[in-house]
Amino acid sequence: MSETPLLVRDVPEEALLARIFPLLPTAPTTLVGPGDDCAVVAAPDGRYVVSTDVLVEDRHFRRRWSSGYDVGWRAAVQNLADVVSMGARPAALVVSLVMPGDLPVDWVTGLARGLADACTPLGAAVVGGDLSGGDQVVVAVTVHGDLEGREPVLRSGAREGDVVALAGSLGRSAAGLALLDADRADLDDALVVAHLRPNPPLAAGPVAADAGATAMMDVSDGLLRDAGRMARASGVVVDLALAALGADRDRLRAAAAAVDGASGVGAGATDGDAATVADAGADAGDRAEGWVLSGGEDHALLATFPAGADLPGAFRAIGTVRRAWCDDPGVRVDGRVARRATGWDHFRA
Repeated sequence: MSETPLLVRDVPEEALLARIFPLLPTAPTTLVGPGDDCAVVAAPDGRYVVSTDVLVEDRHFRRRWSSGYDVGWRAAVQNLADVVSMGARPAALVVSLVMPGDLPVDWVTGLARGLADACTPLGAAVVGGDLSGGDQVVVAVTVHGDLEGREPVLRSGAREGDVVALAGSLGRSAAGLALLDADRADLDDALVVAHLRPNPPLAAGPVAADAGATAMMDVSDGLLRDAGRMARASGVVVDLALAALGADRDRLRAAAAAVDGASGVGAGATDGDAATVADAGADAGDRAEGWVLSGGEDHALLATFPAGADLPGAFRAIGTVRRAWCDDPGVRVDGRVARRATGWDHFRA
């Protein structure tokens, strides 16, 4: 017989914080950590980068398949990715948590552990935040980063002739979400984990800045949408090569087939029904391509580098930057305007 879990409403706020604080990561730049009215964080560069992001239950995650650890990890990574894509090193996070009283305390401490495990490899600390009651879980994170003497790498720096490069994978988070939605999470644990706990090469951001990246951002809302944002900010055309994304696309086909109910001849076809099998394969390929081009939340790093530059080890070339000429600035795939949805929109999803 299992024990009844301890709930948030059964624990005074001070006692809950006493459980959380020891789990949070620290850093040498944290001069005053959690417990005072404000944290104090050193800024040796004299500047800092800052960003904020929110995760809302049943819009960005579902508790039926996301543990507190998963949500803490994701909340950290999506903010850390913003900082490193500016060429900065993440230094400090402030986390606010809204939660219902019937939330298990273990879920909250799991969230703290997820935050810590995502932040620690980059030397980032969680220095404070806030707790509040509400009808659903909301996690809001503000992150600060240290440029360490670098100039920030902006979206607006891409220039004609630059190489478009990517560090990390695409489509895996979207594929994992689709498997969860289809109750096929057993099919590919790696894709499901990629959605619940995205793990992009965040350390590559400052390395790219040091290597001369002219523009950079993380892919949070889909490659087409985010590359389009970079292109418009820079006044250029970002032309993506679909063949360069083939490895991302091909490894997602099996998941796409399962989601579509089209896993080979098991999709209602017989061994002799070649046309049905071919159609099923085409549908799976199209869905996989859609995940790669329009799926979000992988947080891969999209950057541009001068032509002929040696790309840092985590990056691979996926396209080129062209002058807009008569075209409007924007994104193209193999020279053509993409004919599919361009990615996540918070108010149209």
